[in-house]
Order: sequence, then structure tokens, then C-alpha cells
Amino acid sequence: MNSRAFRRSAVAVAAFSASAIVLAGCAGGGGGQPSADSDEPITLTIATFNDFGYTEELLQEYMDENPNVTIVHNRAAESGDARANYFQKLGKEGLADIEAVEIDWFAEAMQYSDLLAEAPDSVKGRWLDWKEAAATDPDGRLVGFGTDIGPQGICYRADLFEAAGLPSDREGVAELFDGDWENYLDVADQYKEATGKPMIDSANSVLQGIVNQIEYTYTEPDGTVIATENPEIQAAYDLVTERAVPNSAYPGQWSDDWFASMANGEFATMLCPGWMLGVISGNAPDVTGWDIADVFPNGGGNWGGSYLTVPANGKNVDAALALADWLTAPEQQVKAFTNAGTFPSQLEAYEDPTLTDATNEYFNDAPTGEILSTRAEAVTVAPFKDASYFKYHDALQNAVTRVFDGVEDQQTSWDTWVSEVGAF
Repeated sequence: MNSRAFRRSAVAVAAFSASAIVLAGCAGGGGGQPSADSDEPITLTIATFNDFGYTEELLQEYMDENPNVTIVHNRAAESGDARANYFQKLGKEGLADIEAVEIDWFAEAMQYSDLLAEAPDSVKGRWLDWKEAAATDPDGRLVGFGTDIGPQGICYRADLFEAAGLPSDREGVAELFDGDWENYLDVADQYKEATGKPMIDSANSVLQGIVNQIEYTYTEPDGTVIATENPEIQAAYDLVTERAVPNSAYPGQWSDDWFASMANGEFATMLCPGWMLGVISGNAPDVTGWDIADVFPNGGGNWGGSYLTVPANGKNVDAALALADWLTAPEQQVKAFTNAGTFPSQLEAYEDPTLTDATNEYFNDAPTGEILSTRAEAVTVAPFKDASYFKYHDALQNAVTRVFDGVEDQQTSWDTWVSEVGAF
């Protein structure tokens, strides 16, 4: 995979948990913090969500290399919980030494870049251009360590497709879904007619997939709000409410029932960034039918990706910066991919055979390294996401949910969203 192509390209636990691992030392300096050569014990906390691939085994490697740092790793079930905690406490007290930030609200965090510690110059140039640029503030300070990106394929239940009379091998499924969103939803109609069940996991995942292919969604770079007047957004909403809602098992993702349905066959497809592979296998460990096809409606799309940030008022800023550096180095990004399917944002990682030749036993030995690399090359749009993106998009997802739940019809729910946007 050549880096130039990537430069053009634009998990999960159901409850909050904490695990502590004694690691060997990272370093600090200044401000009364332990220095690099200090033997003083340091406790570092890191807060993530879903599954970043930061296993105890991975952290153990850090312990083997460095003395006397204790790391407490807290994981939230999903990024919304992490976001609420982050903005409630940023600049105050109570945040972890390292805080993960999801791409959909990272621009919001960048409004407060002065409250975040600057990454060392030694890590600059490590990432895809667009990934690093998004984490660089107007003063040229890099304040986010890029973790993963989310090139997408389609995960599907081969056994359920076969029972529905549809192609079930990867190549056949890729050919089946090769086309636009209308074609994807046509197949969903066929599946429902054959089985009486919805093919798609959630209506809002389809909305997410479409919106991530739109360059300017709710605002323009000059701050102009185009949300309710953007014909591409209206078309996305109409398509989702008219065609995806009837073919979806749930309005949105991350509910207990949604997690359980990965195993019980209530739906047969999911739009799948690399990090979703770990979510599926972790919640349906005994299911043998899941596979992934090298295809995505309307070409390619990136969903997700995150950063590690270090609050500037933390107790162990220097030690936290060093750990964030290590966790996002190419070698560790490849290991995180192996652990959880989180696709690297580091250029050097794309030359590593561990990534390019990777297969996934759970997904019928699918060549996931090759598939996700191809899917990354297919990404042509990185949507503009300013600090307001999250609130507009969340409100539009709520509009889809109201239609799914029968609370409002399609037009009424759109009108409600328009009113909400006007009040923001």
C-alpha cells in the first residue's frame, strides 16, 4: 500500500470497566512531576471507549521496557459517555492522564487546545496528513496522537445469506453490493422478502455511512450553517427513513439488544470499519457465520477513528505524553489492529506485513489487512467536521429514531430537526 494513496484517503464492552497494570516507567519532568530517571512510582490513568486494542498483553510490553509506572485503563461502553465526561471535566479535575477523543467530537475538543499538552516534535510527520492536520491548532501545536481510522467494508452473515438464497462467498457478496446506496437497499428488500427479517443492523448506521461520503454536511469552513438547506443531507435523511428504516432491526447501535443480536441472527449485515470487527467477534464469539466483503455502497467511506489527548493540568503530563507516544507508534498500531481490527493511521504501519498479510480467523480467515487497505484507498472524501458537527448529526440521528419508533412521521420529524437546528 503506498503512502501517497493513503495521503489522499481521507469495540466494545457493554459496561464501564477498569483494569490496572503495573508498568515500568515512563518519565516526567518539571512542575514537581517525576523526572525521566526517577525511581518514584507513577500512576497513569488512560480513558478510552469501545475497544482500542489496548490489551493487558500490549501494556505488559511497556512494563517490560520501563520501571515503576502503574497504568489504570478505564473503558467506557461508547464514545457518547466519554464525550460527556470529557467536556464536563476538561480544564478542571477528574480527567485521566490520557483521554481518548472520537473524531466526531474531536473538532469540539480542539476549541480548547490550550487546555491540552503539546505532543513532542519527534512524533510529527508520523501520521496521514489529514489525520495530523486535524490535531494541529492555529498556533501549530500538535495536541492529539492519532490512533485509528475507519475504512469500511460490509460485514455479513454468510449462513443467513445462503439461507436467503443470496450469494454467500466474499467475491459474490462484493459483486452483489457493488453499486450505490439504492442497490444496497434493493438487496435488503430481497433479503426481507426471503426471510421476513431485516438485513441491516440499524437505520442510523446507514445514515452515518452516507453522511461520511458528503464533504460539507452541516456547516462550511467559513462557519455558514447549511444543515437544513443542504440537499445532500435531505436526500440522505429521506433515503434512510423511506428505505433503511423498514429494513433495519434497530434505530441505532450500542444498545444491549443490538449487542445481543450479533449472535442471535436478528440482522445479517453491518457497515464495517476495521474497529467493528472486534465488536462483532467479542459479542458473538460462538457464531461461525460472520464474514467481511471488500465492497462499500457508493465507493468508499471512513467511519470513525480517534485520538489520544493529554490534559495539560494532569499530574503526570510528561509521563502521559511518553505513553501516548508509545501507544500510537507504528508497531503498537499494528498490534492494536491485530487485537481489535483498529486500522492504523500511521504511514509506516502500511509497510508492515503483519498488517498487509493479516487474516481474521473469526471472519472465516478473511484477508482483513488486504481488504481494509483496499477500502482505505477507496476513501475519497473526509467530511468537514467543525465543533458543531456532533450536535447537528446527533439531532438528525434522533430524527431518524423518531421515525423508526413511530413517534413522528418522516416530514414531521424532519421539521422537528429543522426547528432544533434553528435553536442551536
